[in-house]
This record gives sequence, C-alpha cells and structure tokens, in this order.
Amino acid sequence: MPQTMKAIAAASLAGTAGFGLLYQRDPCGTFLTLAITCGTIFYHFGIRLAVGWLYQAVMNNRADYTRGWYQLRPWEKRLYETLKVKRWKNKLPTYAPETFSPRLHSWNEIAQTMCQAELVHETNALLSFCPLIAVKWFGSMEVFLITSILAAAFDLMFVMTQRYNRPRIIRLAVKQNNRSR
Repeated sequence: MPQTMKAIAAASLAGTAGFGLLYQRDPCGTFLTLAITCGTIFYHFGIRLAVGWLYQAVMNNRADYTRGWYQLRPWEKRLYETLKVKRWKNKLPTYAPETFSPRLHSWNEIAQTMCQAELVHETNALLSFCPLIAVKWFGSMEVFLITSILAAAFDLMFVMTQRYNRPRIIRLAVKQNNRSR
C-alpha cells in the first residue's frame, strides 16, 4: 500500500506539471482540466502521506487510549450498527498491516496505534476540504465539493473502523496486562 500511494502521488504530480506545461503552450481547456484533475489527485494522496508521516514522527504510535477523545460516545454504537460497520470494516485497505499485528505487537501497542490512525484519518477528513480554495481560480465548485466530500467520507470510514474495533482491543490489552502482572 505505501508504494502504491507514493506512486499515485508521484504520477499525479508529474501529470499536473506535464499538463500544466502543455496548457501554457496551448491554452486548451482539456489540458487545464487534466492538470487540475491530476493536481487534485496529487493533493489528496500527498496530504494523506504527509499527515501520516507527521503523526508518526510526533507520536510514533504512542497515544493514550484512555483519554476522552478516544472513548466511544453513547450514540456511536447505534450509528455503527446502523451503518453496518462490522460487515465492511475488513474490506478496507490498511496502509501498514504489520502495525496492527498481534504477532508483532502487544494489544496495548495496537490500541495506541489505532488511536494514532484515527487522528490521521480525522485530520485527513478535515484537510479534504482545502481544495475548495481552488474554486476561486478555477471555478467548478461542484467538482471540488464532490471530490472533497468523497475523500472525507473515505477517511471517515477508517475513523469509524478504528473506533468500532478499539473497545475490543482495549479489553484484550487489559487482559494481557493483568496476565503479565
């Protein structure tokens, strides 16, 4: 997954530059549309890579999962049941599956990693709306809004998965901690 995301980011950056240069030489609307499309793709992939890297550099998968931010709210369980999170949560890709492996990490470490992953995806969901600034120069509010909403919704699926799974992982962490004492 990391190589795929980096390759898409690099290819879309190259596409932005290439189509931008073509547009400069021949101001064809198609070249501008392709440059904007590639630029938007680059933004969405690049920002996700940058945010993940930043959180990893600062937190290093160490989060206090007992803090209030990470606790389920009373209404969340019903929401996750309504959205049938249990059915689709295992179909989502994982950027670094080894970070969630109980063979490589304790349940406590996995719970902390889940909290960091949640923060990454929450931040990404918010940053998904930054391309709306481009409407000022390029117009096409509908296109930028739709891509921003879809990108944010995609990240929110990962947030829901982390929040849905974490209580069970924390119970396993507590059991593991009690056994080791």
